[in-house]
Amino acid sequence: MISISLCMIVKNEEAVIARCLDSVKDLVDEINIVDTGSTDNTKEIVQQYTNRVFDFNWIDNFAAARNFSFQQATKDYILWLDADDILTIEEHAKFKSLKNTLDPETDVVSMNYYLSFNDDGNIASLIRRNRLVKREKNFQWIGAVHEYLEVYGTILDSDIGVSHLPLSHDTHRNIEIYKKLIRDGKELSPRDIYYYANELKDHQIYEEAIYYYKQFLTTNLGWVEDCIQACYKLSDCYAAIKDDENKITSVLRSFEYDIPRPEACCRLGFHFMEQSKNKAAIYWYKQALTVKIPPNSPFKNNTYTTWLPHLQLCVLYDRLQQYELAYFHNEKARSFKPNDERILFNQKYFNKILKNNHSLEP
Repeated sequence: MISISLCMIVKNEEAVIARCLDSVKDLVDEINIVDTGSTDNTKEIVQQYTNRVFDFNWIDNFAAARNFSFQQATKDYILWLDADDILTIEEHAKFKSLKNTLDPETDVVSMNYYLSFNDDGNIASLIRRNRLVKREKNFQWIGAVHEYLEVYGTILDSDIGVSHLPLSHDTHRNIEIYKKLIRDGKELSPRDIYYYANELKDHQIYEEAIYYYKQFLTTNLGWVEDCIQACYKLSDCYAAIKDDENKITSVLRSFEYDIPRPEACCRLGFHFMEQSKNKAAIYWYKQALTVKIPPNSPFKNNTYTTWLPHLQLCVLYDRLQQYELAYFHNEKARSFKPNDERILFNQKYFNKILKNNHSLEP
């Protein structure tokens, strides 16, 4: 059986760190906590789990902190988590099985990262992250912000999922780091340009975000998945400044990188839906349900392949007075969101209409 070092960087995580450590403490053989300047009780809490607590002088560089945390590891493999991550009971069991059976020739294990959940607790969006890595490979983190782990070798794509359950978020930290890099004359990589644009968009600085998204796409050096996402986010920025022409052009631009993804189809469907071009809208929402996403796709938002297109198709068929089709799609949406008030209202609405229609039949 392999041995595992857990390596984490933390700061002021007293509200969530125990929850995280409780979920993995019996899966790992060593816990290394690197504190980057906590002023709350974080260090006192983690000392109940491990005496391997290290201080790191924060230098506005996440990769540097993570690389320092990896340097503290002494076991065969390194597992990294953030303080607001957990392994559920089901995922805990999967991880335990992996630890017992992992081929020591494996260099990297990727896992799902569940980013958001709908009201019923079902996974709404996820990405894949390289989560467990062989220590002797000395893999390095890269990037001051939105850092990534550069890996190679034998990679296993597991079905284990880590859940991201934040209670709060420092909304200004990342954008300030990027601004400082720019002030200091540092040249941003294409990846940094993309993530800086994301920060600008999140702060509603839309014109500047548009500039950086376009700059990122112009480099032709970005990861294809980031390019597709940049097209969608660019569309959102144009929508925010009421530029409808560029809003839809940006969605279509994503077709340069791959076949129409479900999210693009839903965006086009909504565009036509707003214009009451119902048949065109129906076409695109149906396309969203048709496109097959690979199981190990690095990004996945289940919203665009499940309840949303079905709910919109329900509305569109209702407009066309095709009530049985509308009811069918509402029921499909209900299978994914059984407690959604809109869907439950629709169910009663269509039951009444269909009952009346059947009573009128000769």
